[in-house]
Amino acid sequence: MSPSEFHGSVCGWLAGGGEAGPDWLARVMADDALQAVPADSPLDLLRAASAAQLAHRSFEFELLMPGADAGLAERSGALFDWCRGFVGAFGLAAGDKALLSEDSREALADLVRLAGAQAQDEGDEEDEEALMEIEEFVRVAVMLLHGDCVLAPRHRQQFN
Repeated sequence: MSPSEFHGSVCGWLAGGGEAGPDWLARVMADDALQAVPADSPLDLLRAASAAQLAHRSFEFELLMPGADAGLAERSGALFDWCRGFVGAFGLAAGDKALLSEDSREALADLVRLAGAQAQDEGDEEDEEALMEIEEFVRVAVMLLHGDCVLAPRHRQQFN
């Protein structure tokens, strides 16, 4: 699994309302044989940082992607891997009972399509711009899904 796909999985788990208990990695990866992640380990710090970015009101959430010096094929492949990881783990965490707004349902459908996409070998400046726009869409879609599945229920609980 690539770093981007792993980060997508962690973010999908978090956006779907997945718990952060000691067995979170086994649950994200759907593999009960995986050991618990030690607190303050690099994996746990990645999970905590991702959770903090998703919950922060400044919309500073970022996808873990290769740097700008990487080629278009590597960066687009990483984005599609990220979406693949996100969609799988989101489904595990949210299940089929998630209360999603119409916008969130559409965004999730788009993420599913991106998860099935294949990277192209070459591209031009228009392709670079399109990739940046898609990456921004993914970022916003993830925050929207997190809002529906995690933040909205949290706010409803506060009022009850």
